Amino acid sequence: MKHIFTLLIAMVILASCGGNKKQSIEDIIATNNLEQIREKKSQLDANKQQLSLQLEQLEAKIKELDPQEKIPLITTFTIKEDVFNHYIELQGNVNTKQNLVIYPEFAGVLSKVYVVEGQWVTKGKILAKIDDGGLSQQVAQLQIQVDLAKTTFERQERLWEQKIGSEIQYLQAKSSYEAQQKAVNQLQEQINKTIVRAPFSGIIDDVITEQGSVVAPGQSQLFRIVNLNNMYIEVDVPERYISNVTSGKNVHVSFPILGKTMNTKIRQAGSYINPINRTFKIEVPVPNKDKSIKPNLTARLKINDYTSEKAILIPQSIISENAKGQQYVYTIIDKNDNKASAKRVIIETGKTQGDYIEVLSGLKNGDEIIQEGARSVKDEQEVKILIN
Repeated sequence: MKHIFTLLIAMVILASCGGNKKQSIEDIIATNNLEQIREKKSQLDANKQQLSLQLEQLEAKIKELDPQEKIPLITTFTIKEDVFNHYIELQGNVNTKQNLVIYPEFAGVLSKVYVVEGQWVTKGKILAKIDDGGLSQQVAQLQIQVDLAKTTFERQERLWEQKIGSEIQYLQAKSSYEAQQKAVNQLQEQINKTIVRAPFSGIIDDVITEQGSVVAPGQSQLFRIVNLNNMYIEVDVPERYISNVTSGKNVHVSFPILGKTMNTKIRQAGSYINPINRTFKIEVPVPNKDKSIKPNLTARLKINDYTSEKAILIPQSIISENAKGQQYVYTIIDKNDNKASAKRVIIETGKTQGDYIEVLSGLKNGDEIIQEGARSVKDEQEVKILIN
């Protein structure tokens, strides 16, 4: 074969030079004669086509005469059942249940701020004080009246128990005392609103309003308090996964910015599908002992939506498709040493993971599948197995 090819190349070279033995390709190019260059190229193209045709004829005859040339060379692998975990990959942001901007409940001057940014505070700790505008003095004055009303009521009550005096006097004294006590309590509630307390334990992330500023309820932001213990990731999941992505499913979480990964589970799967983007929300808890994970940090999630304990996996690259749209692979039968026959098997496939796909039907554990050379064989064709 090698000698034949060399001979044909030599023939082409001689033929291309036969018309003008003294003039080489370089000489023709050097003439800068467009017509002559085109003529030479046309001659060589014709010779090339003739040479390709002759090579094909020679190869066909070699295959006809040499039986070994007819048998495709293949490699195989044996199917083994394995655990198959399928994952969907999504992206979400980290949140915390305790990330709050604190507003005042009382209008006035922020007379005192007791904390600084970065300070850890416990639930109920006093953060700031708002000037009460004289409410404390009013309470003190009302308290004097309450004490007098109480004394009057207690005396009238003793007299009434001794059947001295009228019932109306007793009820008037009682009513007066209770009314004034309620007035004091109402004012005291207003005064309590001048004291700003921590709603939960956490870090004062930002002191927004400085001491001495005038503040108003629902308008003036005072502090941002954050607790990094109860962190979670909220993700929008396409509705087609609603039956597979449920509470308790395993999740692999990675934080690209931190170079950190962890394994967790879905804590809650939403029951409502957003009609705008056809998704539902899931919540995934995130342990954060070292406090390195912050709110709004980007996270990538791999959610285990499907698991098969005895799955048959094959490379996607060896699967072919017929005119009917059926997928098939080739197995080997009648194996004898390194010789066997190829058998076409129609298969049904399921989910993919990377370069592999699960086969749902058509193959069984222990089948030997053609891998390399799978696309060059035919059904019931004899094949030669390369031994690794």
